[in-house]
Amino acid sequence: MEDEIFTDINGKAISLDCQSHSRFCREFTVSSPKVSIGKVMVYTCSVWLVAYAVFFITENTAVLSSAILLTLVGMMLHIHFVKIDHESLLVIGSLGIQLSSSYASGRENTTFIERSKIKDIVINEAIYMHQIIYYLCILLQDPSDPNAVSGVVPLFQSSKPRLNCLVKVYKSCQEILSKC
Repeated sequence: MEDEIFTDINGKAISLDCQSHSRFCREFTVSSPKVSIGKVMVYTCSVWLVAYAVFFITENTAVLSSAILLTLVGMMLHIHFVKIDHESLLVIGSLGIQLSSSYASGRENTTFIERSKIKDIVINEAIYMHQIIYYLCILLQDPSDPNAVSGVVPLFQSSKPRLNCLVKVYKSCQEILSKC
């Protein structure tokens, strides 16, 4: 399948890449834009200007050193723990679903859910701030009661795609899971 351009709930462009590995295996990757160098520069300059103003008043060089150190550590923590470049969903009909998140630092977080634990994949709605948003989630089957749901695993938590993107992924996932 081809790359398409979609938007997230904030109107920012994201892309959905759908790769069909076989009739029973598809991978969906939602990519977010890279870190904006302009935003980083504005944030850094703002912090350093405030630090320089405090230094000018107090004449304490520790203020400047602390500001530089805090902005560098803050950027490193943001890139390593917060900024996700892309999220992927690998659906293998007979085995299960693999969820992966790749961070800007290169770190990757992967989770696998066995097919026997999956009750269904649904599009759910939630109230977020002052709007209603939609999200794709996996309903986990309760081992003691096959008709009950033991948990919900939301998908694409970082990229937060809009409904048109979720519908495309949902239909494809249902197609694969219904074949097995």
